[in-house]
Amino acid sequence: MAEAAEFTSPGGCPVSPQAAAFDAFEGPYQVDPADALRWSRDQEPVFYSPKLGYWVVSRYDDIKAVFRDNILFSPCNALEKVTPFSDEAMAVLKSYDYAMNRTMVNEDEPAHMERRRALMEHFIPANLEPRQEMVRRLTREKMDAFIDDGRADLVARMLYEVPLTVALEFLGVPPDDQETLKRFSVAHTVNTWGRPTPEQQVEVAHSVGKFWRYAGEVLDKMRAEPDGPGWMHYAIRRNAEIPEVVTDSYLHSMMMAIIVAAHETTALASTNMFKLLLTHRDAWADICADPSLIPNAVEESLRYAGSIVAWRRQTTAPATVGGVDLPEGAKLMIVMASANRDTRQFENADSFDIYRDSAIDHLSFGYGSHQCMGKNIARMEMRIFLEEMSRRLPHLRLSEQEFSYLPNTSFRGPEALWVEWDPSRNPERAAPALRDRQLHFPVGAPQRKDIARPVRVAALRQEAEGVLGVTLEDTRGRPLPDWSAGAHVELCLDGYERKYSLCGRDGRYEVAILREEAGRGGSRHFHEALREGAELKLRGPSNLFKLDETAPHHVLVAGGIGITPILAMADRLKALGKPYELHYAGRSRASMAFLDRLQADHGAALRLYPKSEGARADLAAIVDALPEGARLHVCGPERMISALEDRTRHLPEGTLRFEHFAADAPALDPAVERPFEVELADSGFSVAVPADTTLLEALRVAGVDLPSDCCEGLCGSCEVSVLDGAVDHRDKVLTRAERAANRRMMACCSRARDGKRLRLAL
Repeated sequence: MAEAAEFTSPGGCPVSPQAAAFDAFEGPYQVDPADALRWSRDQEPVFYSPKLGYWVVSRYDDIKAVFRDNILFSPCNALEKVTPFSDEAMAVLKSYDYAMNRTMVNEDEPAHMERRRALMEHFIPANLEPRQEMVRRLTREKMDAFIDDGRADLVARMLYEVPLTVALEFLGVPPDDQETLKRFSVAHTVNTWGRPTPEQQVEVAHSVGKFWRYAGEVLDKMRAEPDGPGWMHYAIRRNAEIPEVVTDSYLHSMMMAIIVAAHETTALASTNMFKLLLTHRDAWADICADPSLIPNAVEESLRYAGSIVAWRRQTTAPATVGGVDLPEGAKLMIVMASANRDTRQFENADSFDIYRDSAIDHLSFGYGSHQCMGKNIARMEMRIFLEEMSRRLPHLRLSEQEFSYLPNTSFRGPEALWVEWDPSRNPERAAPALRDRQLHFPVGAPQRKDIARPVRVAALRQEAEGVLGVTLEDTRGRPLPDWSAGAHVELCLDGYERKYSLCGRDGRYEVAILREEAGRGGSRHFHEALREGAELKLRGPSNLFKLDETAPHHVLVAGGIGITPILAMADRLKALGKPYELHYAGRSRASMAFLDRLQADHGAALRLYPKSEGARADLAAIVDALPEGARLHVCGPERMISALEDRTRHLPEGTLRFEHFAADAPALDPAVERPFEVELADSGFSVAVPADTTLLEALRVAGVDLPSDCCEGLCGSCEVSVLDGAVDHRDKVLTRAERAANRRMMACCSRARDGKRLRLAL
């Protein structure tokens, strides 16, 4: 093999040794794709792989940007064979009249959006709800057959066949020959995403050809009963209504493609989920004790080990991704498994945490106009699998085994999953009614309000006048998840939910709560109700105020209780040996929290401005003294942030980063609000937003998975891009310049100005 230095990308640039060594079919990528690309996320987030012939993209923001623009980054190669077939294999396919056409997965606009709109109705959450009972019935039947055996391969006994049966029933196809379908599906995966040998290519080609013929035969049977149930019958009726959109050739191709898409990915994802949870016994035990955790456990499993590892795109013009210039026609492999473990997006990304309230941000279903239409079917099945298994077999454990995977670039899940248990300990032997108990989880993404971990107050202390210091620990004695400077948590107690920045770490969390007599009552309640040993719930950690550790110099400015995230930033910069200065203003020394700690740990960098002593921070001088490339991080009252916005208007974008510690936007008042409509450009739908509903709420009802956190316009996690229309901005995130540009809005609080129409990039 040539030396790494001899490889060049299609543009002629040298390929790094790590990029040249990357192999998507062997070695680390096949063991753990996310870990195998850690070096890429950290050093070379977009690189050319000579062995693969693709540009590999590994970071979350870059992959999301590629998904978002389906014009510049065409899906045309999504189903293209990674390994081209030999002439002999192609001849085999031809002998079966194989003529697979483009489907919604790999077709361009405007055809894609026209078909998606025409065929989307069956995938809406409200229309999927009635199918939950069928999934539960199938799951129970499979479990009944092995529950007294004490040992089973979950893939063979349940996790393959149930998703296949659900897929066939959803399509309206009778499940006549499941083993044949299984062989066909595996062949289709190897055909498209694998690297079969020349001999294997011929064998695979025969299986794919038979699959093609089988799909055609089934389709002919279904055409004879156009009024039958299921999505394919619906598509056949739409074919009769709008043949120019839902074409004959499209039906045959979709018949074959969706059998694979609708069941194999769910089967693999479910297998990954059980392997993860039975490996992380604490998580399994928590779910058995509290089934309300199940929806988010599914999302975290999809984030940490989803079944769709990578997808593909091709540039239609010269493009730039992650600062790398790509030529027209460049083929991209976008690795969602790597994006889902990107520390720039997820706090403590390498940890599996079923309490992670940002798990829904994963890209395992894709993003944008090509996001998986069947995502909510997969969620529904995985939740029911987990609910039934954890209730009926809480003592389940993994058997000793070697896991095997089908080598390919894009799909991942064990081919078998052996588990064991003691049948004499099955709970339903003592309580037969346990078999028929069930919970109902609404179809769709989980709600953040349902995700919280139990914590205990380990210590209380007075940090300053009116400031209560609180140390929190896990109720079960486990270390709490790690976090990065600027992160916050949300405390939940007696109906009060409030966010507080983290300011200390040792496996426990430290927060400081300012008692606000004129506030909404939350801080007063925490001051009065918290006692050492008291238990409460906690969400997070989340970080929407990240420290830019790459900057050459940092200036940190805090006002009052805004010192909490700023203190954590100072601690981090000191640990890194980075130059920084810290400016802290308050009413008096007695009211300023953490003074002793600040003076002991950051004395050389610290500047104090107690108002009672006549000291006042000269914000203009602070800004004027900023070194080139410096970052200014500020947390404090509105007037301080507003003044710094004015002073930094002439500086490069990104110089100033700020976080408010209070919201002052009024609650939604239906009596004065006006309804409006939004057009979702990427999805091709329109959504009505009533006067008593936020944009965020209306989008979720429509099945759009939009992340959110505070729902008060403080955090920025529900940001959407605005393509057209005037926005009534009510957030505390955007700068004045960003509001004036009218390109972004926060869905939780902002609305259309004067009730007019908005067009959004969703």
